[in-house]
Amino acid sequence: MQKPSIPKGTRDFSPEEMAKRNYIFNTIREVYHLYGFQQIETPAMENLSTLMGKYGEEGDKLLFKILNSGDCFSGITDEELLERNAVKFGVKACEKGLRYDLTVPFARYVVQHRNDITFPFKRYQIQPVWRADRPQKGRYREFYQCDGDVVGSDSLVNEVELIQIMDEVFHRFGIRVCIKMNNRKILSGIAEIIGEADKIVDITVAIDKLDKIGLDNVNEELRSKGLTEEAIARLQPIIMLTGSNREKLAVLKEQLATSEIAMKGVEEMTFILDRIDLLPMHSELELDLTLARGLNYYTGAIFEVKALDVQIGSITGGGRYDNLTGVFGMDGVSGVGISFGADRIFDVLNQLELYPADSLLTTQLLFVNFGEKEESYLLPIIAKVRAAGIRTELFPEAAKMKKQMGYADTKKIPFVAIVGENEMNEGKINLKNMLTGEQVPVTVEELIARF
Repeated sequence: MQKPSIPKGTRDFSPEEMAKRNYIFNTIREVYHLYGFQQIETPAMENLSTLMGKYGEEGDKLLFKILNSGDCFSGITDEELLERNAVKFGVKACEKGLRYDLTVPFARYVVQHRNDITFPFKRYQIQPVWRADRPQKGRYREFYQCDGDVVGSDSLVNEVELIQIMDEVFHRFGIRVCIKMNNRKILSGIAEIIGEADKIVDITVAIDKLDKIGLDNVNEELRSKGLTEEAIARLQPIIMLTGSNREKLAVLKEQLATSEIAMKGVEEMTFILDRIDLLPMHSELELDLTLARGLNYYTGAIFEVKALDVQIGSITGGGRYDNLTGVFGMDGVSGVGISFGADRIFDVLNQLELYPADSLLTTQLLFVNFGEKEESYLLPIIAKVRAAGIRTELFPEAAKMKKQMGYADTKKIPFVAIVGENEMNEGKINLKNMLTGEQVPVTVEELIARF
């Protein structure tokens, strides 16, 4: 018989991997709670009318669509079937699809429940999303997102708190990071000032590659997009900006003085830096003008977190956007949000071996099973031990001692309790430390106290 398998681009998670993943999700959850964020969940499937047209043409192709249950051919003519047009067929045969991200379902949630929500609304959501992408290393068809957003408030205090949240989460993980920040308004101002406002996307896409391909190649790419030599020359001091965050802002203020939108961006950055200076921070916050995430989407501050000790893409990102809910006919809901890349964080923690020992909650104590009489004697004792919060197992059958010890070894159970005829008569438990091999007789109370 053929061995069963799972779809390409999906994964099984073993007990050990789940323990590690839960450590990640629980840490993020605890920090969100500290800042007053509340959790919501939305269904795995949404109406296709909710999802289509929100991610651009490319995104629409990557949506997993669900065939209507019952007769999915109803409403489709023979001519249409013979046409074999997959797109047309999909429109009529599928009303639902798997969610592609957590942002569009969140926007739908806000509009649908607007009368029950208190604004500003601080929500976080930790759920899987699906993309019909070509699977490759580090790219999956099913993966988790951990989003936190504040909607219904224009205050930049929200940006400051999200920076603190990112800082605290990675501090708790023990991952050294740099939090990079930029502002969409500054990027727009730069394009405007060099006289290439309509080429903002080309410019930022090129600048974004600076650390990968170097300055000469960036300039080459700008030329190929039709920028004039003068415009490229005017860009150089801005691309190559160095110094402290304050020094960079001073240069920008001077270089971009004639652009109203750029000045607004500089002002927003200054506000955020002024507040962050008052706060204890574990990570460096760096103003990086080459940062240009999802430009058609963000309208203000943009963030990205880079791990310093591992070669990997960004492990968290986000920014300020306007009009989250406009696509559903509710205007004027501005928001700011971040998304932790759980799968990448998982890889970083693995590479740096940063999981705390107690995060992999295995059994702490195994009672050896010698037979029915001992079993009956032990069950009430084990109940008492569990009531004290000790993770305990009784081996389910009276197997050979070697097999039971092997079980403890494989499961990395640190202590084994041996209770035979003699121990029962004396009211003692023989406690064996599996690491050192030493054994000591203890009472139930002493056993509980040891843990």
